[in-house]
Amino acid sequence: MPAVEGPDGTLIPDRKDPAFSVPDWVTLPGFLAPELAARNATTTTGLPYRIERALHFSNGGGVYAGTDLRDGAQVVLKEARPHAGLAADGADAVARLEREKSALERLTGLGVAPGVRDWFELGGHRFLVMDFLPGRTLNSFFAERHPLLAARPDPAEVASYTRWAVRVQGAVERAVAAVHGRGLVFNDLHMFNIMVAPDEDDPSVALVDFEAAAPVAAGPRQIVAHPGYVAPADREGFAIDRYALACLRIALFLPMTTLLAVDRRKAAHLARIAAEQFPELPEAFLREAVEEIDGGPAAGAADAGASRAATAAARPGAGAAEPLLPTEPDDWPRSRAAMARALAASATPGRDDRVFPGDVAQFNDGGGLGLSFGAAGVLYALAEAGAPRSEAGEEWLLRQTAAPPRGTPFGLYDGLLGAAYVLERLGHGKRALDLTARVLAENWHGLAAHLHGGLAGAGLVLDHLATACGEPSLHDHALRAATLLTERLAAADAGPTGDSPGPRPGRGGERAGLLHGWTGPALFFLRLHERTGDPALLDAAARALRRDLDRCRVDRTGGLVVDEGHRTMPYLGDGSAGIAAVLDDYLAHRDDADFAEARTAVLPAARMRYYAQPGLFQGRAGMLLHLARTETPGVRPGDLAAQAAALSWYALPYGDGLAFPGDQMMRLSMDLATGTAGCLLALAAAQPGSGAGLPFLSPAHRRGRQADRPHDGAGAPAPSGKSQQ
Repeated sequence: MPAVEGPDGTLIPDRKDPAFSVPDWVTLPGFLAPELAARNATTTTGLPYRIERALHFSNGGGVYAGTDLRDGAQVVLKEARPHAGLAADGADAVARLEREKSALERLTGLGVAPGVRDWFELGGHRFLVMDFLPGRTLNSFFAERHPLLAARPDPAEVASYTRWAVRVQGAVERAVAAVHGRGLVFNDLHMFNIMVAPDEDDPSVALVDFEAAAPVAAGPRQIVAHPGYVAPADREGFAIDRYALACLRIALFLPMTTLLAVDRRKAAHLARIAAEQFPELPEAFLREAVEEIDGGPAAGAADAGASRAATAAARPGAGAAEPLLPTEPDDWPRSRAAMARALAASATPGRDDRVFPGDVAQFNDGGGLGLSFGAAGVLYALAEAGAPRSEAGEEWLLRQTAAPPRGTPFGLYDGLLGAAYVLERLGHGKRALDLTARVLAENWHGLAAHLHGGLAGAGLVLDHLATACGEPSLHDHALRAATLLTERLAAADAGPTGDSPGPRPGRGGERAGLLHGWTGPALFFLRLHERTGDPALLDAAARALRRDLDRCRVDRTGGLVVDEGHRTMPYLGDGSAGIAAVLDDYLAHRDDADFAEARTAVLPAARMRYYAQPGLFQGRAGMLLHLARTETPGVRPGDLAAQAAALSWYALPYGDGLAFPGDQMMRLSMDLATGTAGCLLALAAAQPGSGAGLPFLSPAHRRGRQADRPHDGAGAPAPSGKSQQ
């Protein structure tokens, strides 16, 4: 967490609380002292409201639940700070709250919005007091009600959800029509701004957050909007809300409408998938949505043919429309060729900061080098999948690693050692050793414990290069990394006492999973055990895995998931599937009933029908890769086929090829962690007899096969020959 350093060097948490405060040891400059005194003198004591809890915070102001002391009614107080929360139109939080007040007063008596109770200023901040609306926001129903959050959805639950969602949609459309009847454009319709009353069988709805609402006569345009519902620039006035309502029709069944900001043609594709998954949906329900999204009332004659084709594609079994995708993701090897074309089309080798577009995190690794988000990951996926090499990408990586940018991280997935691993894999052993020497010359011992950018990943690469490049001294560095990790593991197990500050399992400050939890060090211990035969390394792997399993629980679908407190994670990178992958490898060496049970318990989480994103580390592709390599009893060939086919839900055409969106699905990504390269790797791993997989987690590492190789006198495996220098 962020911290500030005290006078004695102690790091103290820098908490971003709503109230201003200064550390105890700081003396405020004299000219600020009256300002702080005035701020501290402002209290809510004289208000006729008791503020009971905070509902939301932003830099523009908070939202609070409370009670009106005069009549005992529940209320919501919305705060606006002047000169804060500026939007693109120049309005600050106060101006937007004034708009909301005006809109709510205009809607008085309709029953589709909260009533206004009060409007006052306190400490220079504006407050709007509204009636409290019972119920929950529509998005909160998804995790507990949506039937696709299961491996095999119950047809009765699918039918029940379909009826409920159609009724909710009807109620929302009536509420929006009432708003339009008063001459207002809501302008920011999405699931978070729709309140559903407690009676779920006969749902009634109300709309909240009217900061963007405006009279239609003023010709309003969208300034702020949810990316999954933002209208194209050709929509004005009421058409903005009609577009959002059309998106909602699809999102209630497949909440993936952020893809429409990338390619609006995806609407027809999503509608077809929704119709297949929810067979009781009325045909007109989706057809009308696609027509509105594709063209709407402003569509000209030139768009009419495209609109009709999109509508045809939305109907199950319709074949009149031109297919959106050049090939389906599960159509191997055509999909491999299509993804390789997209990767090649996206390359910009003339840039210095990156060569393949991916997640913005690649700009943190010193210049787009890394395995997770940078060039190394794309080159690795192409090689593992048996696709043609990217000469442009390879030359770029060699050029950039000749003198890596200052600040480039050291780790396996975030920096230099990952690039070294991939370069050795591609035959550039000398460059790999040069990069390794750079890391060893620095304070690499101070890295965090995890696999992504820490000691576990560093140890794996060092041990691998020692053998692959014929440099046995690197084995010693790998053993040093293992010693440091076992010491840290012991300190973490000891808990926050004495000189052992590690948080206990299940508490804040520690993550679980393959990339950032103790599962990564467990993988390192296993690979090192396979080379050395040291049983103590197996013991350490077991302790590390148990520490991560202590952070897991069974969710409503029956699957074992990582519990992060505010969310649960089933995924390969930061979730239970990654833990299960290493449990697989541990169980190949030693029986453990608890581990076997946990591995089986993860399986439902890896077979769900719906995942929010396609990516390898936090999406469907990671589940496909796990199912392809796991030896968990109960995995069926149909499980792999289903996950591979469902990658089409996210796929989009790009550069005469096939591409996938990245994190949050608001733009395409080519990287390994979030985008096309990761999907390519997962699909390659799912092919019969494939040896593709993540570094140190490919099928070739299963059952200690490296341990079967002859060893030299120093305990290291005999070199298999140096890579190309």
